[in-house]
Amino acid sequence: MQQDLKEIFGDTTGLDHKSIESLTRALEKNNLPGFDYLEFKLSLGRLAQMNLPEETAYKSAFATASTVGLTKEKLLTTGQHYRKVLFDEKEQFNVALQGQLKKRVSNKQDEVVKLKAQIEAWKAQILNLENQIAKSQATIDDADSQMEAEMKKIQATNQSFEHTHQSIMNQIELDLQNIQRYL
Repeated sequence: MQQDLKEIFGDTTGLDHKSIESLTRALEKNNLPGFDYLEFKLSLGRLAQMNLPEETAYKSAFATASTVGLTKEKLLTTGQHYRKVLFDEKEQFNVALQGQLKKRVSNKQDEVVKLKAQIEAWKAQILNLENQIAKSQATIDDADSQMEAEMKKIQATNQSFEHTHQSIMNQIELDLQNIQRYL
């Protein structure tokens, strides 16, 4: 089912493959038993391939789903459930992102501060410490470029996730509005 979810939620261009994978895996993991919003969304995806008008696709998918007990209320309730699943995933992502920032950037910043203090202490010592000062300065220079590169990677990952998350949320929101409007 996850592959199907990736196809229906991930067909927007520019979405991050890793984020789609993560978000659809969470949806599948939290898939409620029985025919609900996710199965309805899959049905809509199949009907969309037939180039049906949107309203007709919604009504057709709902008519078929109602034969197995799906109601408009259940559709809306389960749609909200999956929105919450995505909100929870975003929260977990943000926690992990902060951990990566601390691990990859803040720790390096702390290291730079400590090394700069050490350099000042070494400058007061005799000439034979110049070799240690040069090595520490090189570490600082390297840490700055590493921090910048890691920060760019983290920011790119965050932007990709945000874009993907918002796209899926927008799709669900539009579906929920269409359910309200058409059903």
